[in-house]
Amino acid sequence: MTRVAAVDCGTNSIRLLVADADPSTGELIDLDRRMTIVRLGQGVDRTGRLAPEALERTFAACKEYAAIIKEHGAERVRFVATSASRDAENRDDFVRGVLDILGVEPEVITGDEEAEFSFTGATKELSGRADLAKPYLVVDIGGGSTEFVVGDDHVRGARSVDIGCVRMTERHLMHGGVVADPPTPAQISAIRADIEAALDLVEQSVPLREARTLVGLAGSVTTVSAIAQNLPAYDPAAIHHSRVPYARVREITESLLTSTHAERAAIPSMHPGRVDVIGAGALVLLAIMERIGAEEVVVSEHDILDGIAWKAAEDLEQAS
Repeated sequence: MTRVAAVDCGTNSIRLLVADADPSTGELIDLDRRMTIVRLGQGVDRTGRLAPEALERTFAACKEYAAIIKEHGAERVRFVATSASRDAENRDDFVRGVLDILGVEPEVITGDEEAEFSFTGATKELSGRADLAKPYLVVDIGGGSTEFVVGDDHVRGARSVDIGCVRMTERHLMHGGVVADPPTPAQISAIRADIEAALDLVEQSVPLREARTLVGLAGSVTTVSAIAQNLPAYDPAAIHHSRVPYARVREITESLLTSTHAERAAIPSMHPGRVDVIGAGALVLLAIMERIGAEEVVVSEHDILDGIAWKAAEDLEQAS
């Protein structure tokens, strides 16, 4: 076993996984897995820059994670930064801050690299499942972007497009810093138009309709699963590899898009940081299912973070 730490810093959240990994057997044992909502991408779509307060929140989470990594004695740390930091003019401020705190430079990866990590993390433990037909379509609905990967044992096509839940919310549902409560039909139609245009782009290079199993990752999808199961609190064990039918996804999406902030916040499994962006995220999932005719989505708690951990373990194995 190799002890590694993986950090995934996205547009809405930053997450840590410390795990023992054995690349030869495909076994990954969690020691610590946590998530902090930092909204690093706050305002990036509008200003092109990372906001000072967003950087401050992110660096505070990094300090907390540094202590956990040290406590567990991880042999290697990989820090991957995605959509928001990739787009920002002042990304050097972000890179320097992370390097000072964690001692590693964040890898500001491309959308294609992001997709590869997500596919590895989501499918490594599915390969032996006879009830889940290949090829898989792995969809990672993040804050700033959504990654699409089609593959079986290897990736056959991947694309990242800018239709994340935070980006769609800020672009279409915010006025004067306030989120529409609830959104108007015209606002929902505008989000849907962006999603459909992005799906057209994806289909130019990724064979979406060849997929036989849809695997959904990240907070928007896992929250939809938690709501579908009427969980009294967010429960990763109940959510991991749950299967949500299309009709239930449609019902939940319609409910989220016609509810108020207070009604969404009252859902027992809802993370406070997702209350304002979950409607847009659920709509992205629904549109994807309709585009490919998916009867259900298989929900995974294992995603890009697990893919980063696997890569860190493989790096150490190769180095030795």
